[in-house]
Amino acid sequence: MKTTPVDVITREVIRGGLEYIAEEMGIILRNAAYSTNIKERMDHSCSLFDFEGRMTAQAEHIPVHLGAMPLTVKSVLEKFEGEIFPGDSFILNDPYLGGTHLPDITIVTPIFYKENLVGYSVSRAHHSDIGGMTPGSMPGNATDIFQEGLRIPPVKIVSKGEVNKDILNLIMINSRTPKVRKGDLMAQLSANWIGEKRLKELISVRGLETYKLAVDDILNYSERRFLSIIKNFPESESEGRDYLDGDGVDDKLVELVVNVKTTKDHVYFDFTGTSNQVRGAVNCPYAVTLSGSYYVLRSITDPTIPANEGLYRHLTVTVPKGTVLNALPPAAVVGGNVETSQRIVDTLLKAFSKIIPDRIPAASQGTMNNLIIGGRDQQGNPFTFYETIGGGSGGRPTKDGVDGIHTNMTNTMNTPIEEIEVRYPLIVEEYSFRENSGGKGKFRGGLGIIRRFRAKVPVVVSLLGERQKVPPWGLKDGEDGLTGVYYRITKDGQKIILQGKITTPLESDDVIVIETPGGGGLGKKQKRSKELLENDKLNEKMN
Repeated sequence: MKTTPVDVITREVIRGGLEYIAEEMGIILRNAAYSTNIKERMDHSCSLFDFEGRMTAQAEHIPVHLGAMPLTVKSVLEKFEGEIFPGDSFILNDPYLGGTHLPDITIVTPIFYKENLVGYSVSRAHHSDIGGMTPGSMPGNATDIFQEGLRIPPVKIVSKGEVNKDILNLIMINSRTPKVRKGDLMAQLSANWIGEKRLKELISVRGLETYKLAVDDILNYSERRFLSIIKNFPESESEGRDYLDGDGVDDKLVELVVNVKTTKDHVYFDFTGTSNQVRGAVNCPYAVTLSGSYYVLRSITDPTIPANEGLYRHLTVTVPKGTVLNALPPAAVVGGNVETSQRIVDTLLKAFSKIIPDRIPAASQGTMNNLIIGGRDQQGNPFTFYETIGGGSGGRPTKDGVDGIHTNMTNTMNTPIEEIEVRYPLIVEEYSFRENSGGKGKFRGGLGIIRRFRAKVPVVVSLLGERQKVPPWGLKDGEDGLTGVYYRITKDGQKIILQGKITTPLESDDVIVIETPGGGGLGKKQKRSKELLENDKLNEKMN
């Protein structure tokens, strides 16, 4: 670690400034976006990097987006070395070059201050259709990346202040909803430009040299905070093992294995032993596995440590190539970002439950319950609706799990019922907690959710979810959470159970029902406190 002469107050003022710039970028992106997925669900993330490509600040957005961004910026810097100029912006979504999955499009904007390259503003947003074999570009039964949509390597979307209309039109013509794509992309550019403007203002007040020294000190501060915590962890080794239900093509379970080793100044994650990459769409690019690893590291130490490059300096992540967690092209990866990322977290937490048991909760629902509905509305206009649905979080060392919430690698809102019914030919018939779905224990798991949609026109539905075979596990004799279930109810009342990864048509007046998993319980139920037992009785009366 280097030391710098910047005083603590100056460092903290600049750190706070950088973090709020990232937050303001997110506000601009949300407000300017066209799609409900970004405007309502807030399925986007923003961050800042310095001129060396080191992450300096991030907004409190989506972990799976943010942890992969450093590899995205690295790809841009490597490809365009010597060709980065004021007024440029770069776009990419290639999962094998720092992306996550194809619907997540990233824009990287270099920031110059008086002809000096001082950093990058970065935004990533989930676009609700980027082409591919199914509306919404989330085919759970895909077998290669070419079926998942348009793949964009790092290219200049803006060159010296001029938007490249050819690139923009290429993206639009490959989407079922081109006007929405254009609106969301321009919203991302607007967010990056406000990040550029605000960073220049910050530097103009504090001075370029002070800013550079402060950035070094901010990263070192996160490093020091991290080391101050892990030095108190036991020097130990432990294995975690968990499973995916299948890959959407074969029903065979997919195994994830990690060996975690902690020392007084370093943490090692070794995923050797994990299943080889599979035919279906649950493969991960390396960036997603790294992102899940970063998330767990931050969660088990102190979430108040500023999230930047300094926090991860003492982590080594080993992932053999050709495995489901470091897949080689052209493997399908659309589910790796949303589903396998969740299981990475579960597997790591299971390993840490044997090293630092007082810090680790039982498993949360372990899936994002991706629901994609597309087709044409009553006026014949194409639409795509995308939503992820929350579930129960695991029982915690001192508290019950939380009911009906997004957990771990996701951090989005729900789409309001009013917005769904105004924008799309859908009716939301039920939105409720799923009773008794949380695992029992001294601290019970949170409840899952029931979300029930009726189609007003014929549509195509894609489902991409997990934890329908292997339940969210309990800890310390706590019970497992209830597995999830998806089903269709035809207009004549027939109930048809659906696989977790499937694309299927729905007729007008058919209903799709999503019942999400509950969290695992923690500890023996017999040791549940009198106060919590009284709360249980009250909840039963309310239900």
